[in-house]
Amino acid sequence: DVITYSAGISACEKGGRTDTALDLLFEMKGRGLQLDVITYSATISACEKGARTDTALDLLSEMKVAGLQPDVITYSAAISACEKGCRTDTALDLLSEMKGRGLQPDVITYSAAISACEKGGRTDTALELLAEMKGDRLEPNVITYNAAISACEKGCRTDTALDLLAEMKAAGLQPDVITYNAAISACEKGNMPDIALELLAEMKGRGLQPDVITYSAGISACEKGGRTDTALD
Repeated sequence: DVITYSAGISACEKGGRTDTALDLLFEMKGRGLQLDVITYSATISACEKGARTDTALDLLSEMKVAGLQPDVITYSAAISACEKGCRTDTALDLLSEMKGRGLQPDVITYSAAISACEKGGRTDTALELLAEMKGDRLEPNVITYNAAISACEKGCRTDTALDLLAEMKAAGLQPDVITYNAAISACEKGNMPDIALELLAEMKGRGLQPDVITYSAGISACEKGGRTDTALD
């Protein structure tokens, strides 16, 4: 029945089996079963995980044509799919559409939209969404801050990136390797080698293992700031 199929599709989504999820959906239709919001949401999530943006958006359109009302989970999955497919404008259109339907975006929705802005080079919009989220009394998480800091790095907004890093630590959140990489890259773009090195030392002090991206950004920051000896160290 519908519940069994939906559970199967959801299992495929969690296991990264996008094609199998779509096969199950097709099978459901072939059996004349009535698809519901849960079924569509799970399949759109599977498409998002499999980076099948166009299919995710086709399913969203299909469910609306069928008279079903997408919920917050549906929109969050579709916006995440747009983020993976670098479809920033579509992600923002969906965010606007869900608000227009009276749905309240949650932390996952906002984080996905901010990440889509980061990928699309829309730093100002990313920061506006972060402010809007706080205005809605939603607490940004590490994923949200990482996306916002990365957006600042891409937009050469070093001071704002560092402010956000300080803010997330003040909120009791633990920055991860992605956070530090984005912040150190922002320092490199803003020609702030000393702070880049401080952040590198700080992340090691927190027990985090710098990766190739971290060291590349750190070396580049030192070279730009004339700290060749430190870069070679």
